[in-house]
Amino acid sequence: MEYSGAVLLCVFLLLLVLNVPISFSIGLATLVTMLLSIDFMPALATLAQRMVGGLNSFALLAIPFFVLSGVIMGRGGIARRLIDFAMAYIGMLPGGLALVNVAACTLFGGISGSAVATTSAIGSFMIPEMEKKGYDRHFATAVTTASATTGMVIPPSNILIIFAIASGGVSISALFVAGYLPGILVALALMIVCAIFAKTRGYPVIAALPLVEVIKRTWSALPALFLIVLVMGGIISGLFTATEAGAIAVVYSLILAMGVYRQIGWRELSSVLLKTAEVTSIVMMLIAVSSAMSWILAYENIPEKITQVLLGISDNPIIILLVINLMLLVVGAFMDMTPAVLIFTPILLPVAESLGMTPLHFGIMLVMNLSIGLCSPPVGSVLFVGCSVGKSSIAKVIPPLLPLYAAMFVVLMIVTYVPGVSEWLPTMAGLYNQ
Repeated sequence: MEYSGAVLLCVFLLLLVLNVPISFSIGLATLVTMLLSIDFMPALATLAQRMVGGLNSFALLAIPFFVLSGVIMGRGGIARRLIDFAMAYIGMLPGGLALVNVAACTLFGGISGSAVATTSAIGSFMIPEMEKKGYDRHFATAVTTASATTGMVIPPSNILIIFAIASGGVSISALFVAGYLPGILVALALMIVCAIFAKTRGYPVIAALPLVEVIKRTWSALPALFLIVLVMGGIISGLFTATEAGAIAVVYSLILAMGVYRQIGWRELSSVLLKTAEVTSIVMMLIAVSSAMSWILAYENIPEKITQVLLGISDNPIIILLVINLMLLVVGAFMDMTPAVLIFTPILLPVAESLGMTPLHFGIMLVMNLSIGLCSPPVGSVLFVGCSVGKSSIAKVIPPLLPLYAAMFVVLMIVTYVPGVSEWLPTMAGLYNQ
């Protein structure tokens, strides 16, 4: 039907306005759109088939493994040790506590793979600590909120796994390695803004720690940091796949949390497994309904129509990519990352490829855009968690967030227009051939 895309969008937005959960909104909007072209019973059967088909992927097994590993790490005393580790090396710099906040969020996000868990685990300690040392509480909340999103790009990242499936076969291992350099650049950009902000506000500088204390904190954090080496080293060397790496991460994190740090006992395992099941079920439901929506979009040739519209805006690839980025930033502010990746990958990937962009490059750009949406109003989940942990409000956190948004956007533009930022590491590791 000619107006199927408009019907899909209108029904979806109407359901969101009515506060219907996003998974049901996607599923119902998809069903209504199917009914425009297919009879009722065949439409129900097709919807069910596409939902089941969307989950029929071996690569998706990595998601519950990494979710479980992240939950264990979040409760296993990892956050405090990473904070102490970062404090030992950069705490004495201008704006030291803010820099420690960024570094700890980046490290913890790279271990847990969850921006929300990072915000809660790091923010619950760093925000009160920064306020105690004279930092503005709303600034501390803003730093935590922005920094927590770096874990979406730095592996292990569930959203990169979802993109690999949605794109039709981009190597998960290559995506994992590709996320390191952009994630580190975002962290460095946030640190620069924090240092400037701290210098202009005259925030205190803490004294350098004795060498013995630095060594002690480094030794305490090494077991947690080794998880990154274990997972990524095994993937890059070819010892195991990303899915197998998830299982290994679970075993290692259990040993760490229960045997080394002794922060989790046998009695806590049931709640850990329950939380993992809850998060995994939400993600899988979103994947199922989003896969069905992606199918109806393809069935109605909507991606081709959008490609023609975008390519008709300008002959300049720079302009088209800028338009795509701005569109994704808006999408990220209103939609959860999982459905956004599953829905917009088949729509925008053909446009990107027609401009000479590789799927790997596009995937990192897409995830970075949507990561900014996590800390953006009105729907950003990380922003709400950050305000809750920091006992602040969105209205008071947004002003100090603005320069941090600007820093993230600058890095996004670098990643967009310089393919080597995303492609160099996986190419050097032999995981990706252009």
